[in-house]
Amino acid sequence: MDLKSRIKDGVATLDRRMRPWAQRSQANGWAYEFLLFGLKQAWACLFGGLMLVLLVGTYLFWPHDAALARYDFLVLASVAIQALLLLLKLERWDEAAVILIFHMVGTVMEIFKTAHGSWIYPEDSLLRIGDVPLFTGFMYACVGSYIARIWRLFDITFIRYPPFWSAHVLAVLIYLNFFTHHYVTDMRLGLFVLSALLFGRTWFVFTPDRVQRRMPMLLGLMLVALFIWLAENLGTAAGAWIYPSQREGWHMVPIEKLGAWYLLMTISFVLVSLVHRPLDACVERLREGIRGAV
Repeated sequence: MDLKSRIKDGVATLDRRMRPWAQRSQANGWAYEFLLFGLKQAWACLFGGLMLVLLVGTYLFWPHDAALARYDFLVLASVAIQALLLLLKLERWDEAAVILIFHMVGTVMEIFKTAHGSWIYPEDSLLRIGDVPLFTGFMYACVGSYIARIWRLFDITFIRYPPFWSAHVLAVLIYLNFFTHHYVTDMRLGLFVLSALLFGRTWFVFTPDRVQRRMPMLLGLMLVALFIWLAENLGTAAGAWIYPSQREGWHMVPIEKLGAWYLLMTISFVLVSLVHRPLDACVERLREGIRGAV
């Protein structure tokens, strides 16, 4: 039995043991659903969680006189994690292909941003392009991996999703603005408005347990951006990268960065939608009803 099958068996065993308790009262049912929600979220964050452990662990324990640079170790460890996820069938190959695209998109932006002094990688390494250590692309890949995994784990569908092409136009405009705002007017506010126009009426439907729940899509994107901002604070505290204002000593990343992470989340979501096409929740319920009747 492979690891993926063992994990599924473990989840089934947990459900058999906990389900009777969950069915005793409504409060128990809610508590069990919240537990499952947390477990699925943690499982979806597997890649990102392992990366954070590596960033903090190497900051605390990596020998200063080691023959292998800390950043280079992070590159090798990131490649190993990605390979294991595929080998153990915890990530699909088509998802990995999209995540690779996001990896490359992120690396190109990193090269440009570090050249303009937006942030700094203070340690030396060999595996790098210009001022950018190669492990940085995997930090973007973590975001793509999370979205791809959460989409499957929660069987996500959508209500009033905008035309498929329009989300991709928005993603391209967002990505271009990350570069062009250094030379012309920053269009960030306009992009926030455009994203609100496109996704303001959109809800995503997810299933933590047996009952479908829903949340406004804009709220969902902002909540994930908030957690990425918290992870960014941990990453900068661990010296993986720093902002110019942190040269003289660490302080929290300005909350304004949430806007950038929200926009980056939108790009990541749109890229993953190339693999997991946004399905209409009402249509899917109708199809299930037809299949049940047949």
